[in-house]
Amino acid sequence: MIRLAIILLAFVPCIAWAEMFTAPGRTLLRAPTGALIQVRAENGAGRIGASLFTGHTAGSLFAPLPTRLTPDLPPSVKSRGTAVQKLRDLIQYAESRRDGYDAVQHGARIKPTKPPTQMTLAEINQWIDATPGQPHAIGRYQFIPKTLRSLVKQLGLRETTRFSPDVQDQLADILLGQAGLHAAQSGLMTRKTFMNNLAKIWAGLPTATGKSYYHGYAGNKAALTWDQYEAEMRNILSG
Repeated sequence: MIRLAIILLAFVPCIAWAEMFTAPGRTLLRAPTGALIQVRAENGAGRIGASLFTGHTAGSLFAPLPTRLTPDLPPSVKSRGTAVQKLRDLIQYAESRRDGYDAVQHGARIKPTKPPTQMTLAEINQWIDATPGQPHAIGRYQFIPKTLRSLVKQLGLRETTRFSPDVQDQLADILLGQAGLHAAQSGLMTRKTFMNNLAKIWAGLPTATGKSYYHGYAGNKAALTWDQYEAEMRNILSG
């Protein structure tokens, strides 16, 4: 009897472990695979899950890591609309990513007191003047002060104008035109020349060397490779 009791006691933990490996939702063999498939399905639009154990409780050893944009899939691949709209999306990928129209250059130690889209042009100028010695690139297209003021003047905007998404798009469209968008679309400018022109405006875009035109300046570097950039532009200009 004593020997039988010892055998039973030794067998109970084995049953518990077997249940943990086979119970629905607890299997160490099925759950990670299922979790990975679920994460990729939910984040298919340019994102991937960072952990096989995403389904586990936050704070545990296997808590999920933050998701991130897939670096080799610029969103303009999936963009619909005109060439201008696709270019805007590509520039956002290179310059402002998730922050979009409310982006402020990461190197700015003193940020505006409210989101850029809620600021007037006067308030943006006041922030720039009150915080010298730091980067001031702002908005979806990361306008620097000199460029922003020049574009505002060209459009004849009042200082009370809000820095809305629509206003930011209008300002960016001027730069696209100056870079030669219409000439590139009509075949009067080569795609490579147009791409290099854009790269001289937006530091997140690479030149033919593969590096940003402003590489190393204020922490700038290209956000995608030349091959990725070329594939994107081929798609945009042929549409």
